[in-house]
Amino acid sequence: MTSMANPCDIAADLEKYMVKEAPPTVYYIPNFITEAEEESLLQQVYRAPKPKWTQLSGRRLQNWGGLPNPKGMLAEKLPDWLLTYTEKISMLGAFSGKTANHVLINEYKPGEGIMAHEDGPLYHPTVTTITLGSHTLLDFYRPVCQNQSEIPQTEESRYMLSLLVQRRSLLILQDDMYKHYLHGIRGVYEDILSEHVVNLSSAGTQVGDTLPRSTRVSLTIRHVPKVIRANLCLGKK
Repeated sequence: MTSMANPCDIAADLEKYMVKEAPPTVYYIPNFITEAEEESLLQQVYRAPKPKWTQLSGRRLQNWGGLPNPKGMLAEKLPDWLLTYTEKISMLGAFSGKTANHVLINEYKPGEGIMAHEDGPLYHPTVTTITLGSHTLLDFYRPVCQNQSEIPQTEESRYMLSLLVQRRSLLILQDDMYKHYLHGIRGVYEDILSEHVVNLSSAGTQVGDTLPRSTRVSLTIRHVPKVIRANLCLGKK
């Protein structure tokens, strides 16, 4: 079994992972981690104490590193099993020389998804995601145009494209794909791949394939620029 992809090698040749069929900028790196690493990460996720989980409508999640806040995130040290990956992804230059300091872990069971949204200004304008356990389709939408209020703007009419995100892959979104377009996941039990899935060739699939979903765990790794250190909160100099 091969080891995890070398971040230095990937960083030196990152352009070959760019999804050129999408607006700027998407990098999709298949097999970023090995099966053994995937299994180890899943074990660590499910070893987390029950209070670490937050149940939402349609999914549950864990928050690591602190709670992002407009006034500043009260930073918490990441566990070593997450630091390994935040450091390796930071070595790719994904955060413009900064180091990732926040990880959101989402669990999606078959039939669960998340409504279209944008990640917003609390983060450095890059989002990176390692996928475990199952693939998903990440759908992208144009924002609602305020100048066309008389024309119904449904989610369907604003739909633009999809990315097939397979297990053990790394997805990096930057520029317009982070700042301008919304992304979401439909709550379905299987995905039928269409011509709107723009990275089929790099994912080793083709139009018409049907992919049943199983439970997916995503590690969303980001950099929060505005941080409050614990010693400052305690009044220490």
